[in-house]
Amino acid sequence: MTTQQIFVGLGLIVVLAVGGQVLAARLRIPAIIVLLPLGFAAGAITDTVHPDQLLGDAYPPLVSLAVAVILYDAGLGLDLRRLSGDTRRVVHRLVWFGALLTAPVAAFAAAPLLGLSAQAAAMLGTILIVSGPTVVGPVLNFVRPEERLQRILLWEGSLIDAVGGIAGALVFHALINDRKHGLGHGVLQFLGSVGIGLLGGAAGVALLWWLLVRVRLGEILGTTVQLAAVIGIAAGCDAVRDDTGLIAAIVMGVAVATLPAFELALRRPFFESLVSLAVGVLFISISATVTWASLRPVLLPALGLVAVLVLAARPLVAALSTFGTGLSPGERAFLGWMAPRGIVAASTAATFSAQLAAAGIGGANRILPATFLVIVATVTLYGLTAAPVARRLGVVRPARSRPLLVGGDPWVLELGRVLDSAGLDTLVWAGRTAERERIDAAGLELAGSDLLDCASGEGAERESVTAVYLLTADDDFNALVSALLQDDEGRSVHRLAPAESLEHGAPAGPGSGLLFGTGLTGPVLAGRFRDGAAISARPAGGPLPPGYDLLFTVGPGGRLRPAGTGTGPGAGGTGTGPGAGGTGTGPGAGGTGGTGMGGDVRNGTLILLGPAPAVARRPEGRGRGTIEG
Repeated sequence: MTTQQIFVGLGLIVVLAVGGQVLAARLRIPAIIVLLPLGFAAGAITDTVHPDQLLGDAYPPLVSLAVAVILYDAGLGLDLRRLSGDTRRVVHRLVWFGALLTAPVAAFAAAPLLGLSAQAAAMLGTILIVSGPTVVGPVLNFVRPEERLQRILLWEGSLIDAVGGIAGALVFHALINDRKHGLGHGVLQFLGSVGIGLLGGAAGVALLWWLLVRVRLGEILGTTVQLAAVIGIAAGCDAVRDDTGLIAAIVMGVAVATLPAFELALRRPFFESLVSLAVGVLFISISATVTWASLRPVLLPALGLVAVLVLAARPLVAALSTFGTGLSPGERAFLGWMAPRGIVAASTAATFSAQLAAAGIGGANRILPATFLVIVATVTLYGLTAAPVARRLGVVRPARSRPLLVGGDPWVLELGRVLDSAGLDTLVWAGRTAERERIDAAGLELAGSDLLDCASGEGAERESVTAVYLLTADDDFNALVSALLQDDEGRSVHRLAPAESLEHGAPAGPGSGLLFGTGLTGPVLAGRFRDGAAISARPAGGPLPPGYDLLFTVGPGGRLRPAGTGTGPGAGGTGTGPGAGGTGTGPGAGGTGGTGMGGDVRNGTLILLGPAPAVARRPEGRGRGTIEG
């Protein structure tokens, strides 16, 4: 290719990768559903979108390194501390039963359906054991199944990718070298590959610990160091044995997410943007190498293979993996209906199929187009049916609010307990160690150490956060975080009204409402609680008791709405009537500031702050939240 063709080809790949993801986001569907057909069309229409020709021999290694970066990022979302009990047992079984059962079932079905030789069928069966977080994650974010199910599927997708990548490399080398060794030799080879990956991962974790914890690099260098470490370690492992870098990458990501020493702000927008770009480029690049001439003869047989995988292999794996566990029948059935194939299947097929065909393996030229069709069919099928299936099985999380309370003062903890008692699933964040210990001791769910990670983007989606309430005693901190989160879609951000005018503080952005009006500032709330005022919940209806202030209402469907949400001081009050209320029940009666709830709050539950009693102060931090009849 000429220099001009290379420039045009590389530019088109990047533009199509980003454009496809933008279109998928607008359509609210997994990006792979758009990227694969887009790449296929670009490869068929143009002479330049052919990465195997653009990059030559560098194409397979670059694909492997890009997949390692993607799996490292996936590992950052996998905290071993949250993998315990039945969840851990099911994940282990899904990975091993999935590898040991899916491969032979797929191979035996593929040989007659696609007309493959035994060797090519074994290679395809091994390729198709993988799933992947790049396709499972978007589907689960749309479906919102119960948290345990989501955690199981994300863990399975990340771990089985590494297992499948190594198994694929071992089968490939066995076929190329025509080795006749027995099962024992294959097991030793596999264990050796796992050992190399684990050693590489341990070395990478040690390197990241020294650079990020001991040297304490800044935000920009800390992000680039992670990228360099993952690529360097993965490249070194792959140089020793193919695809062992995938295990090293996952080990590094899980260690950084799990070890307390790494509780730093490690997930950066730049890194996540880079991973998103890598996913798009890989799908466009791999699908562009598939031609219509190669797809046409395998189209119907591949759909038959998909039917075997969806209706036989996956339900069998799920049934065995969940047998004797505490999962409900609905959870077990949903696990049997969720196994889309993703980037590792595509990259493995693209890397090995051409070399096997060149070595004279019968039917090897059909491995890549068959894999392409399996990926498109499974992602489309599961993407379109997962939501109705989850609803039918009763495993969808209820559409309740999931508030994130930011602050560690005693009144915030009491508010969290009252919201929990009203049926909400409350998450609490605090920065200081003593405050985090109090949150844990209070029996509340403690958010991760990185506030921006759990309050925005993928972290907020992972925790199902619907709204963020900034309740710290530091008005400047509340205003700054509110400004940082104001552009995050999908959740509202609220903060306490400042005790004083913020002449040098960050301004409130659109959608960053002031809670409760200007009368109930952080110091006022903390002082009233310290003096014995109780935070309580009571059924809505009728006037508020004298001296009580409305903080929130919880609707019949579990929707949390804050009282007195406005964008500036002095906007109304905390009444319960249809308009902006005061402390009484009539519309527009004035009061402590704020806009009131608005709308009808006669149904549901009111979260109230009572008056401070005239008696001596009660000890700070003691539980006073109640549900009143």
